Amino acid sequence: MQGFLMNHLFYLALVIRITYSNHLISNTFCDFQQTLNKEEKGYSLFIKLTSSIFVYFNQNNFHMEHILSIFNTLTRKKELFVPLNPPFTGLYVCGPTVYGDPHLGHARPAITFDLLFRYLKNLGYKVRYVRNITDVGHLENDADAGEDKIAKKARIEQLEPMEIVQHYTERYHKAMDKLNVLSPSIEPRASGHIIEQQQMIQQILDNGFAYEKNGSVYFDVEKYNKSYSYGKLSGRILEDLMANTRELDGQGEKRNPFDFALWKKASPEHIMRWPSKWSDGFPGWHLECSVMSTRYLGEVFDIHGGGMDLLFPHHECEIAQSVAAQGKEAVRYWMHNNMITINGQKMGKSLGNFITLDELFNGTHKLLVQAYSPMTIRFFILQAHYRSTLDFSNEALQAAEKGMQRLLNAYASLDKITAADKTTVDMAGLRQKCFDAMSDDLNTPIVIAHLFDSVKTINSVAAGSGSLSKEDIDELRNVFSLFLFDILGLQAETNSSDNSKTLEEVVNLMLNLRMEAKSRKDFETSDKIRNELTKIGFEIKDKKDGFEWTLKV
Repeated sequence: MQGFLMNHLFYLALVIRITYSNHLISNTFCDFQQTLNKEEKGYSLFIKLTSSIFVYFNQNNFHMEHILSIFNTLTRKKELFVPLNPPFTGLYVCGPTVYGDPHLGHARPAITFDLLFRYLKNLGYKVRYVRNITDVGHLENDADAGEDKIAKKARIEQLEPMEIVQHYTERYHKAMDKLNVLSPSIEPRASGHIIEQQQMIQQILDNGFAYEKNGSVYFDVEKYNKSYSYGKLSGRILEDLMANTRELDGQGEKRNPFDFALWKKASPEHIMRWPSKWSDGFPGWHLECSVMSTRYLGEVFDIHGGGMDLLFPHHECEIAQSVAAQGKEAVRYWMHNNMITINGQKMGKSLGNFITLDELFNGTHKLLVQAYSPMTIRFFILQAHYRSTLDFSNEALQAAEKGMQRLLNAYASLDKITAADKTTVDMAGLRQKCFDAMSDDLNTPIVIAHLFDSVKTINSVAAGSGSLSKEDIDELRNVFSLFLFDILGLQAETNSSDNSKTLEEVVNLMLNLRMEAKSRKDFETSDKIRNELTKIGFEIKDKKDGFEWTLKV
């Protein structure tokens, strides 16, 4: 145990930069080592000691570099992220139920946790990222009523359910590739873990927190709540649920309407079914994530993420299942992204107000005035903090499109700036400012604001109103590359990769003809070329040694 604790403290020493003398650092950690030698009280001692370290550093204004804090939904506050087994980090995120094309609402959690995945890796963590595919058990109503969503789609399309799953999983993957969302380390399917789900159900039954009725197995929420706290994640109170939950048709076999299914006996017409000791049936929707997260990340793991719409009942039920099965919670940090809304209402398939990603990319939805590129969608989402609501509008997407292009243009213009002997503009700590913002609960709006501040500097130098040394040009290029591309995950886009070179040659030809006209004092022709190019979206800047142009979005 002492070695285990010392490994954690050693890791802590590596990731903390203290602006104080090396002598004090050495003495501080020697004191903690002596304490550990005298007193071994397990992991709780480690937590107490490391908490004291961070309190001490904060009280004495020590600077901590690249230490990540995240908002834990469970405790409702920002917490320092300390992985269970550094440098290894376990991340589980609820993926899609694949019965339709991915829409804008699916893009937000995918991009949010892709951002987290990228940043954790950048900080040096070895991340195992698990994102599931739900392909069975997700009924139309969260209260265990209605038809399986995938089975219903299969019936309507006259296909096998797994044909639906395969088709829409591939569609989801293609959309994620366009958004530059990295693939997870593992992408398990619920239907591939039926045996493990049955095993967890039996554990919960053996521990007395579930009951079997007519071939179905239900979680006994009231009994669980007597020993633990059902509602701790969402803030729901069981007494309120008792008063406000109505009994749905076909749910009379439950002891209480708020009990939820662990296993459902399949009706004769139900296609997706598996044999079990209770009945031929299928697992409840909430069970798959409890099983697959602990299957690949261990009984206790670091981070569980998902959309705010999953907080209750899905994630609340996950906590209850894990505690009921293994006597302890599985998740240390819960993270939830907020919703994308249209006119203040959550966007979702079940509400019928969604815009698919393909419709956004092609501009074919009736609410769209134009098509928007995948990177515009990504930048639109990253402009807002992941915990804030984000309301869809064409105006917001157009603003995101222009803002992203400004950043990309500024990055490209760094190659055209001639290095000076010294820098005469403000270059105050862009890299550290961006790291500080990212480490403050992934505050991407602040990161983007810092990058925009640097755009002003770059444009000012490009216009001749200042100078940058080669070292500072390289630093700007490296910081933009790191944050814009590696961490935020943006990519430079062209209207057509096949035609971009031809377009550049044609525009350069036109502008060279314009320069020749000006040299002949044929200003009518010169102005006409400039005005016509400006009219179709080109921005032209005359320079001492020629010209520069960009295509405005």
